[in-house]
Amino acid sequence: MGPGDPRAADDRQRLCQGPAGHDRGDPRYQDRLQRVDVFGLDDHWRFRDVRFARSGPLRRCALSHDTRSPEPWARRAFDGRLRHGADRDEARRHVRRTLHDVAVLPFGPRRRSAHPGSGGRAGQRDVAGGFGEASVPAARPVRGGGGLVSQSEEAAALPGPARRERRDKARRHRPVGGQRAALLCRSIHRQPPPVSRDRDRRGRSGQLEGGCPEAPRPARWLRGGEQLHHLSRHPCQPCRLPLPGRGAALLRSGAEAVKHRLHRIAPAIAALALAHVPVSALADPLDPTGRWTANERGDAALPPMGWNSWNAFTSDISEEKIMGSAEAILRSGLAAKGYRYINLDDGWWLKRRQPDGRMMPRTAQFPSTIVPGGDPSLRPFTDRLHAMGFKAGIYSDIGRNSCGQVYTSTMPNQPEGSVAEREVGLYGHIDQDIRLYFQDWGFDFIKVDGCGIRGLPADHPEVRSGRYRALPPLVDSDSLARTDVAAVRRLYGEVADAIQRYRPDGHYIFSICLWGSADVRAWGKDVGGISRTSEDIAPSWARMLHNLDTVARRPLYAHPGSWNDPDMLFVGTGDFDEHHLTEARSHFALWAMVNAPLFIGYDLRHASPALLELLGNERIIAIDQDPAGNQATLAFDSDEVQIFVKTLASGDKAVAVFNRGSGPVDMKLTAAHLTFADAVEIGLTDLWSGEQSRFTGEKELHLASRETLIFTARGTRLLADGVYLSEQPGSVNPAVDGVRTPQPDPLVHRAPLQWQGTRGKGDFPRYGGWGGARVDRTPFDQPQRIAGQWLGNGIGVLANSRLEVRSAGYRQFRARVGIDDSAAPDAAPVTFLVYGDGRLLARSRPLRRGEPAQPLSADIAGVRIVELVTRQASASAADIPVNWGEAALLRPDGSRPD
Repeated sequence: MGPGDPRAADDRQRLCQGPAGHDRGDPRYQDRLQRVDVFGLDDHWRFRDVRFARSGPLRRCALSHDTRSPEPWARRAFDGRLRHGADRDEARRHVRRTLHDVAVLPFGPRRRSAHPGSGGRAGQRDVAGGFGEASVPAARPVRGGGGLVSQSEEAAALPGPARRERRDKARRHRPVGGQRAALLCRSIHRQPPPVSRDRDRRGRSGQLEGGCPEAPRPARWLRGGEQLHHLSRHPCQPCRLPLPGRGAALLRSGAEAVKHRLHRIAPAIAALALAHVPVSALADPLDPTGRWTANERGDAALPPMGWNSWNAFTSDISEEKIMGSAEAILRSGLAAKGYRYINLDDGWWLKRRQPDGRMMPRTAQFPSTIVPGGDPSLRPFTDRLHAMGFKAGIYSDIGRNSCGQVYTSTMPNQPEGSVAEREVGLYGHIDQDIRLYFQDWGFDFIKVDGCGIRGLPADHPEVRSGRYRALPPLVDSDSLARTDVAAVRRLYGEVADAIQRYRPDGHYIFSICLWGSADVRAWGKDVGGISRTSEDIAPSWARMLHNLDTVARRPLYAHPGSWNDPDMLFVGTGDFDEHHLTEARSHFALWAMVNAPLFIGYDLRHASPALLELLGNERIIAIDQDPAGNQATLAFDSDEVQIFVKTLASGDKAVAVFNRGSGPVDMKLTAAHLTFADAVEIGLTDLWSGEQSRFTGEKELHLASRETLIFTARGTRLLADGVYLSEQPGSVNPAVDGVRTPQPDPLVHRAPLQWQGTRGKGDFPRYGGWGGARVDRTPFDQPQRIAGQWLGNGIGVLANSRLEVRSAGYRQFRARVGIDDSAAPDAAPVTFLVYGDGRLLARSRPLRRGEPAQPLSADIAGVRIVELVTRQASASAADIPVNWGEAALLRPDGSRPD
């Protein structure tokens, strides 16, 4: 049946028509189904139903699949990528790349259908509801060959008993009826459609709402010379995909021909291969999940507090120094105020014993590790800390070697021995080491650095000398484009899974120390309990500003269970010593406002009373440890003065007014900064002095150089019957923030790196995060405005995004939505959708740039997770900033939320 065959035209006209209510002759609803004559061989084409659940470049289709025993290789490949830390998009791309590279050997003969469309057996109903297809044996990968071989051919080569066992197993696992595999597949393109379909539990498409764009260009299933088949997938209606009559083949590298005795070859191999991919593997990331997907594993419901050895001692540590600091924390009363983690950093390890790979601690520095008749163990050390009421933390690296080995090899206590013995990092030993640290030695916390995957290329002097093995860098701290983000995330994901495996009670904290590299500021919240957002802090004012800025505009990326980490406190040293208490107070107060982990980095055996008083300020500590888990947002932002505001669990606000500059400044704090009514009196409590004051409307404040004034504020909420989402970022998770390609954040204060100084060209933006979801701003730091109208507050995000909102106890969601005026004039229309526990509750029509903000509301009574989704109608070269303006959760009856 060639392209001009009447059967093709009839099939195309019958099967690819527009939805009800549209002109069926409209070319927008005509599918362009191409037939490719492979090697001049003809075949009688059969059809497989392709039912589209999405339109536009980001679309999904249901491919009916009827095989006796589908091989789970694609599922394993996809799930394996997820376990290794890849996100769903990267895992899908991996599976598709695998499918692109396969070569299919001939399948067994097709069963003849009892009647057309029966799928090979009389009375058989096709899962997708359309035409059936020839039933063929499932295919599996050939080890080393990259191809697929049919089960029938493989079974034919087996001995009789093995062949019978294979047949019996296939019968036991044969899917029947509605259990037959129905696959949701989607194009590799990232842009979503302007419309969606409601689907019932069986995954069938519901009635299409909204308009339908032009049919997209054909999607290429094969690369380069392998472009055997183009499938034009229609955005609105089911289309039919040709299937082979007797067999199928896919050429590898577009060159190797299948022998003529294979008889018939058909071009739809990609679809056949994709039939092995599970629904979850190709799910649309914008589809609602009905659950909170940010990390909740571990013991980080509140930001952890404690002490770390690095800032005080670097790698020159010993049991005496660690225990002396722990006793000082206990004696000073800091332990009773929440400082409970005592964490070892670099310098504790001696070597990795060969050949069993067990880690060996430095018994000379840690004498309690000597166990008569047994292996050296840090268990006595952790037992002693536990007996004192502390938690114990340990340090490692995700690579083979540590930061000390890579960058500070002249420091004391570096690993010793052979090349293999000096490989003390987790790389290649994740399960073994995590089991040792958490199950055998009893640690409760681990900080995992990343120097080993960024600093030992083949041309490194220590590699050329034979001291260390090369490990091709996965991280380039200076370039996101040269960083393998997916591989890095996968490694840290393996660590997270291993910790959960060996500490299933959840009493642990996993600290990701990637210094803001590898786009960790976007995905760290999904993997670890705390995640470093910057390079190491230094005891200088400029570096403190630098580290602060890496978290200040990212409150939506911190929640109970996973916190932004701007690094340890440097109170007591340099610009923050007892002679610079103004700077030390600012450092401490700002860390508390942004919910940073409070880890002291000072030798407390020599701390002055003033420093101990500062670190023990219970009013400031309470701000950091507030159970609502809302990181402070920037109510006012400039290079000189900033106002941080945090909503507390009590409903009060914490507010910090910060002078970044070197001279005094006068400024005004207003009721609008606090989202309070400006006609009602507001009470302030100074958290440094405890003094109280009151004001109405606005209050004048004077700040000395580098000073931070910090208060709690009580007033009448501007929204009396609810809360704006911008007030509670700890309950909003940007599960998909719409960022297509990570870009460096240009808003971070640039200060010389302490180990580089003024060598080179200076500092430059290096941390991914530009374009991420923002509070009261657009993703690109513009004020929110729709059709010339300023928005009082809201969430700014890019189109093609999905926000998860904890909403238990509220009854209504309300917002004013639209495309921000900062979008390009030709921006594609965007549809806004509201889901509750996975069900569609409300949706807008497709909105264009320049249209006024549209009201959007939904009844959310009984809903625990609200999801806010934006979908753009078509592909766009430029990102499209959109606004959930004045988005709020309401309880009109005046009741309190759960």
